[in-house]
Amino acid sequence: MKNIWIFNHYAGPPSICTGLRHFNFAKYLKQAGYKVTIFASSAQHNSSINLIKDDKKYIKYIEEDIPFVYIKTRQYKGNGKERIKNMVDYYKGVSKIADNFEKPDVIIGSSVHPLACLAAIKLSKKYQCKNIVEIRDLWPKTFVSLGMLSKDSFLVKLMYTGEKWLYKKAQNIVFTMEGGKDYVIDQGWSNSINLDKIYYINNGVDLEEFKTNIRECKIDDEDLDNKKIFKVIYAGSIRQANGLDRLIKVAEILKDEEHLLFLIYGDGPDKRYLEEYCYKNNINNVKFKGKIEKKYIPYVLSQSNLNILNYIKTDIFRYGTSQNKFFEYLASGKPICASLTHKYCVITKYKCGIAKDFNTINEYAEAILEIKNLSSQEYQKLCRNAQRAAEEYDFKNLTNKLIRVIEGEE
Repeated sequence: MKNIWIFNHYAGPPSICTGLRHFNFAKYLKQAGYKVTIFASSAQHNSSINLIKDDKKYIKYIEEDIPFVYIKTRQYKGNGKERIKNMVDYYKGVSKIADNFEKPDVIIGSSVHPLACLAAIKLSKKYQCKNIVEIRDLWPKTFVSLGMLSKDSFLVKLMYTGEKWLYKKAQNIVFTMEGGKDYVIDQGWSNSINLDKIYYINNGVDLEEFKTNIRECKIDDEDLDNKKIFKVIYAGSIRQANGLDRLIKVAEILKDEEHLLFLIYGDGPDKRYLEEYCYKNNINNVKFKGKIEKKYIPYVLSQSNLNILNYIKTDIFRYGTSQNKFFEYLASGKPICASLTHKYCVITKYKCGIAKDFNTINEYAEAILEIKNLSSQEYQKLCRNAQRAAEEYDFKNLTNKLIRVIEGEE
């Protein structure tokens, strides 16, 4: 039985966090006969919760038979120096406590931040075991694309140098975006980084859990239960990066359309402003439902008629996308309308909705009406295609892909 360590700063079980990629991998790896431990940060992201309040360097926690080790890290707010120090705490902490655990056969280091990947590479050398670097965010490309950093700055050049080093030293690289190889080529690194060691395993959905939650975690809501209206649902953060103001303006254009209702689930800094905008402009076909527990999301989406993926377009998306909510949308078996398309678009590939770079608000509105006005036969075809796509991204299948990387079978 191979022993696998997973380093993910922000990982957690369902009771603590909503990002369950590695929890789900651990679940199905254990079913396949592997031993798995997830190493995460004690300070919870976007929260005042710190799981270690004393001088302990780490604590152990088990949920649903999945063992977690929480490394003591400092609390932080925002994205400033304290968050960077928190990342360094994690790197130093996991390096110091590693000897307290059974020697691994494989270490998976997962970005969001690259220090988890660095720890995996360094410790794999110490323990003479395999390392896998998993890239879920392109640092610093994301910051450059969003205009947060200049591509010509010393810091960015230093970060690119570090990123290239990680890719060179990794024995295998797993990108969650399908265009990972394209990214390496575009950076001009393909001569020094073997493209054959690069793999693609996107985020996904645990279909077994999703279907269970539809049955067992229902919400009493007259809007969701109303079969006479066409429900357009957005579920996720309400902040500038999600561009919900465009969707609200689409709703404004369509406010006289009969039997059409936009339901917004989630919270964020832009929520109050958008609510006030709807009130001042008599946009009565939008309802903000607030944030709900993740376990209720499957039922909500199952009652939708159309699910919305709203983007602010940046250069980074040309390598593909991997939002967790997208795969829940697919699992609901309902069509999707996305305000972005790209070379690796799953919606286009599986013909389960409309994905387009809408040049105007009117174009966006017309796409929603196009799906609303489909015949029952055409609409059900989109639904079946969404379900077919969801099966491709079921965590059972994704874990089998990961096993092939672990075992060197790809």
